[in-house]
Amino acid sequence: MPKSIASISLDLDNKWSYLKTHGDEAWSVFPSYLDLVVPRFLNFLDQRKLAITVFVVGQDAVLESNAAALRSIAHAGHEIANHSFHHEPWLHEYSPQQLNDELATSESAIVQATGQQPVGFRGPGFSVSEDVIRVLAERGYAYDASLFPTFLGPVARAYYFLRSNLNRQQRSQRKALFGRMRDGFRPLRPFEWDLPDRRFVEIPVTTMPIFKVPIHLSYLLYLSKYSTWLARSYFWQSLQLCRATGVEPSLLLHPLDFLGKEDEPDLSFFPGMDLPVAQKLSIVAAAVDGLARYFQPVTMLQHAEAALSRQLPRRDLALVRPAV
Repeated sequence: MPKSIASISLDLDNKWSYLKTHGDEAWSVFPSYLDLVVPRFLNFLDQRKLAITVFVVGQDAVLESNAAALRSIAHAGHEIANHSFHHEPWLHEYSPQQLNDELATSESAIVQATGQQPVGFRGPGFSVSEDVIRVLAERGYAYDASLFPTFLGPVARAYYFLRSNLNRQQRSQRKALFGRMRDGFRPLRPFEWDLPDRRFVEIPVTTMPIFKVPIHLSYLLYLSKYSTWLARSYFWQSLQLCRATGVEPSLLLHPLDFLGKEDEPDLSFFPGMDLPVAQKLSIVAAAVDGLARYFQPVTMLQHAEAALSRQLPRRDLALVRPAV
């Protein structure tokens, strides 16, 4: 019996983008770890013969110091998608013209750096709005992957604020970071946005079916601090629930999943960055290998194309209206 598909993606958030969201002014000189982390995750994927989608930030793509690392991702056969230019998790506050400019600038930089025209998008911090969806569709994108259906968004945001150096204005900008509690009622399966004259698919980041708690690797690594067995069991149960409910998982990775405390002590504020890299890679390997045992891993674009080959439910754009 053929396996159902499961997409794997990696948001290539760089060191500066974590510092920026954290409120640390050191971000402005654009410190980078791409030369370290890109070869590490490419080797990990090559060992497993996996092709995934890598969401690239435009600001990284314009820096010549990152050129070799970004080219190597494309040359290895991975899909390159757009993760915005400035990596600001308040895209929902942008005007349509600002969004269009942001996407155009990022696209140009990504094409120049990698040779690939992105057709997929994920908003930083899962930031999305009606205008984001409309502008993406108008610019010819095939899919968005910004929805994060979980009830724990406000909890994650509160934890983040507690560990940050943000002032009042910065906290206000980030007030929708990780979403709202009612986002847990959003669907897990791909669907089409109700747009005129165009098919445009949404592939939500998968959370545990029924319970809608996060299952991407950053959360598993945080759990592994307390119990490796708990982290692996939690993910295994999530996969079984996906199989039982017919959900084709979309698994999210981050660069910090491949970096340990010995690599980046400046990012110790981020959950899981107090773990050694060997322990983290063991958890990541178990999760990715477990996914491949039950599902056929594909890129996000392949996931979107498979979804569009069948009849999908259509959803009104009101689903992405941010909290007031």
